[in-house]
Amino acid sequence: MFRIEPLSRQPVYEQIVEQTETLVLTGSLKAGDQMPSVRSLAVTLSINPNTIQKAYIELDRRGIIQAAPGKGNFISPAAYDLLCQTKRSQLDAFDTLVRELLLAGIEKEELCGRLDTLAATSLKGECDV
Repeated sequence: MFRIEPLSRQPVYEQIVEQTETLVLTGSLKAGDQMPSVRSLAVTLSINPNTIQKAYIELDRRGIIQAAPGKGNFISPAAYDLLCQTKRSQLDAFDTLVRELLLAGIEKEELCGRLDTLAATSLKGECDV
């Protein structure tokens, strides 16, 4: 489920957060699904349990998971919608980047081709927002 890149410049806990969010957006993890326990995931990935706990705290803060005392951590009912809203809020940055690329002489057709390729390889289509 999770793959950690030990040589990455991205901290391990951020890799776990990012991969969890991707799994929710692609539908691999759905509302109500249980996350692996901190201890079991730490053993599986051969990393410190505090690192897993840090990732889970961040996911909880973002509303992606909910802790059920004595039962574990579960994907929250609102996780998918929250992630879609977060991604949608990045459209302004996308617009800015596209303007800069066009000013730099990159043709509209090349940008559209790249967008079409990305959309075709996406595991899931649209957000339900």
